[in-house]
Amino acid sequence: MAALPPCAASPPAPESARSAAGAMVLAVLALTALRLLWLAAKPLDLYPDEAQYWLWSRHLAFGYFSKPPLIAWLIALTTAIFGNGEFAVRVSAPLLHAIAAFFIYGIGLRLYDRRVGVWSALAYASLPGVSVSAFLMSTDAILLPCWAGALYAFVRAREEGGKKWWVWTGIGIGAGLLAKYAMVYFFLSAFALVLIFRSERRHLKGLLAASGIAFLILLPNLWWNWRHSFASVGAVEANAALGGSLFHPLAFLRFFGSQFGVFGPLFFAVLVFLLVRPRALAEPRSRLLAAFILPALLIILIESLLSRAHANWAAPAYVAATVLVVARLIESGRPGLIRLSIVFHLVAVALIWGGAEALPAFGVSLPARYDPLHRLKGWRTLGERVGAVLAQHKGYGLLADDRETLAALVYYVHPHPLDAVGWNPTRQIKSEWDLTNDVSRYPGRNFLVVSMHHLAGQMRPSFASLTPLGHLVIPVDPGFARRYSLYLAQDFKGYLRRR
Repeated sequence: MAALPPCAASPPAPESARSAAGAMVLAVLALTALRLLWLAAKPLDLYPDEAQYWLWSRHLAFGYFSKPPLIAWLIALTTAIFGNGEFAVRVSAPLLHAIAAFFIYGIGLRLYDRRVGVWSALAYASLPGVSVSAFLMSTDAILLPCWAGALYAFVRAREEGGKKWWVWTGIGIGAGLLAKYAMVYFFLSAFALVLIFRSERRHLKGLLAASGIAFLILLPNLWWNWRHSFASVGAVEANAALGGSLFHPLAFLRFFGSQFGVFGPLFFAVLVFLLVRPRALAEPRSRLLAAFILPALLIILIESLLSRAHANWAAPAYVAATVLVVARLIESGRPGLIRLSIVFHLVAVALIWGGAEALPAFGVSLPARYDPLHRLKGWRTLGERVGAVLAQHKGYGLLADDRETLAALVYYVHPHPLDAVGWNPTRQIKSEWDLTNDVSRYPGRNFLVVSMHHLAGQMRPSFASLTPLGHLVIPVDPGFARRYSLYLAQDFKGYLRRR
């Protein structure tokens, strides 16, 4: 395929190419509709992080302990429209990924041609990591369309007469920063490209202008952090968990291996092959895409070696990576591998989301360690059982010694105990509850305590009495259950230690 000038708009496409673009739009919309139908028909329990985001959406702010505010704002919008069920919390996730796919189409179209754009959009929509993210409400679901939109605007801004697109680049970056602080990798990528390569330096002024717009958008969140002792910064540092022993080779290998699942085995193998061959990235379009892949991917790889990294942390890199891999496979005459990968991705995700529930019908029990959905199970049951106990003790508050348990209880206990509190005798700020609603604000109050970590001995001196009520065992999967102890705690006296 003849190479186009860097970032030039593709020539008018023949009717068949336009038809392919229309088919791509219909395919992405059909896949999105199927995901929405699945969310409506199979409302799996909210994961505790999702429940926490829902709680944040009950009191809107410019920031929260561990995340910027956009996810709470979006959940507030969707739950105002659809109610407070699991579907309402998650409904925007598949829609946002569809938006990201359309931006990726635009990136492929502007850098290469319509064919690359079409297959890039289809490939992105099918990626295993995207398919999983489309069924859960997470900050990644918001970050990725912001990243893709900012990258599309960045590509357009570099074209002749594209100065107005720097405004949209800044808006995309700013929105991404309000979604997840990982958007800062976009700055590293853009400035590395513009400063390292002489041919790109003419875009420095436009990039600085875009950065100023992004800063203005982020400013309310910075103000919130300043008022709360930069709690979000501390949360990011804690999540990185740097410290202790210097090298964690097994964590590195686990993270590296997980990327074959996130990006797809063939796509990730091709990506690695391209990234370790500098000549493959010498062409300007490949160089631009690599600039938006390498910083995020390398930083997270290093972090996984020094500490740990979750499989999704490098997700922004796969926006540009999808276009790069698709373009290279098409250029090398292997478009069939793209189609094969898309089919494999969709089948694999169907097995992930449907296989675990289908297996019992054939008499097969999947152990929890092999069930990818086990972390979404059991929370509703826990909430119903705790709610029944709480209803028998009018006037008691709810207290838990585990953040995830507390988030799930606030969502699944009815009426929602929005004033629930966490146990935090160290007084260190480790969660939103520690920041905004610590138990120390309620002297003299009685609580139903739901304990996961067996802290009764630590709690007892802080109450006039601590009466055991028994235990809860919440089955999740064969061979796995969550276990809790319940107590009635009367007259909180403040955090006191056993003498």
